[in-house]
Amino acid sequence: MNAPLPSSQAETLQRNERQAQVVRALQAVMPAHALLWHREDTTPYECDGLTAYRERPLVVALPETYEQVQAVLRTCHAMDVPVVARGAGTGLSGGALPNKLGVTLSLAKFNKILKLDPIGRTALVQGGVRNLAISEAASPHGLYYAPDPSSQIACTIGGNVAENAGGVHCLKYGLTIHNVLKVKGFSMEGDVVEFGSEALDAPGLDLLSIVIGSEGMLAITMEVTVKLVPKPQLARCIMASFDDIRKAGDAVASVIAAGIIPAGLEMMDKPMTAAVEDFVHAGYDLDAVAILLCESDGTPEEVEEEIGRMSAVLRTCGATAIAVSRDETERLRFWSGRKNAFPASGRISPDYMCMDSTIPRKRLADILLAIAEMEKRYDLRCANVFHAGDGNLHPLILFDANDADQLRRCELFGAEIMETSVAMGGTISGEHGVGVEKLNSMCVQFSREECEQMFGVKRAFDTKGLLNPGKVIPTLNRCADYGKMLVRNGVVSHPDLPRF
Repeated sequence: MNAPLPSSQAETLQRNERQAQVVRALQAVMPAHALLWHREDTTPYECDGLTAYRERPLVVALPETYEQVQAVLRTCHAMDVPVVARGAGTGLSGGALPNKLGVTLSLAKFNKILKLDPIGRTALVQGGVRNLAISEAASPHGLYYAPDPSSQIACTIGGNVAENAGGVHCLKYGLTIHNVLKVKGFSMEGDVVEFGSEALDAPGLDLLSIVIGSEGMLAITMEVTVKLVPKPQLARCIMASFDDIRKAGDAVASVIAAGIIPAGLEMMDKPMTAAVEDFVHAGYDLDAVAILLCESDGTPEEVEEEIGRMSAVLRTCGATAIAVSRDETERLRFWSGRKNAFPASGRISPDYMCMDSTIPRKRLADILLAIAEMEKRYDLRCANVFHAGDGNLHPLILFDANDADQLRRCELFGAEIMETSVAMGGTISGEHGVGVEKLNSMCVQFSREECEQMFGVKRAFDTKGLLNPGKVIPTLNRCADYGKMLVRNGVVSHPDLPRF
């Protein structure tokens, strides 16, 4: 009588058998060159920009036509195989982390700008088009696409829709949701679905605002109609230095309180400015405890007036130095540091985990001081950069993923940042999404009843729960385990927060 296989061997055998079944089924509807399943071919797809968590998919499908996308979805739906959509893989919350028993559906080949209407100021683009490519195509018409994530040179519009991405100019021009008119794609069953309209409104329920930011859980985005806006005649940027975090935080609130809506209002702390200055030589003040970048755009007259008003507010709030860009080259140099904050951090640490909470502007100094205390408690460095104008934080916790204890402390550090942000009146995500990174933190912000409502929406779109499963919405058991973990590790737990 044969002895039973060890559990790990049994799981491997089961995975291999399932993989063979899925490959055979997909080979019937896809060309051979569009399917990857060998380890060396699928390893590059094992994570997105959040490298702390990795998983190899059973199969990677790289369709080239809409019919092939439909065929993959219908095949997977019939076989109960999970599907995870992937664009450029620049996401920072693990939203494109593969399912180990599922198919990763790469949409990279859908990279065409189908129509550009300079009169109607819209563009119809496929989901795999790079964010920056839209503005490059619209530029000859004096137009551009406003949302500008730091990864805009590489990230795709389909991924932007999934995460409701923002950027340094989101304060004035809005996030993805404010700049998209229509999304067209496929359901998990392979049916064509459309959300929104090329008009200013669409009949029926506003499902566009549900799909944008749904992190690939409801539908596969194939085409997006985006708004284009006129390029401003002039843009100038103020770089203001502060010798105190609280003064810098108060300055942000004071600029908005003065009735000024800058085109961009960003903040970096001293560790971050040191990292980016060494990388891009943007001319930052390395003695400053914090730096604000405040941009004004519009007509020359509007810009001159607004720059004057903002400068006066910043001086009143205690700015130790103020520099105003003299030309476009210098303006871009000021922004180059902010735009390269993430790669600059990668030069000074083996790994980093970028958090993405949002708090009321008036609490900026409070959260930064709290993070400084957490650095001591978890014995990890943290560099901070964020969209100060709308209170969207991006603390980058620096660690080495090869050290299991550092990864554990990093996760606890991030969990405490999330808890503290919610306790200060904020939320756990501003633009990077929940994915797997903040799945536990959803247990802090939302009750079981609220999460069940979210599951209800998920089931309405995806009855079998096959699109990007196991992400974004936590289960009751997961939240119970998370609560025990917080207690076990002594993480600060705010008593006034909702609990499962």
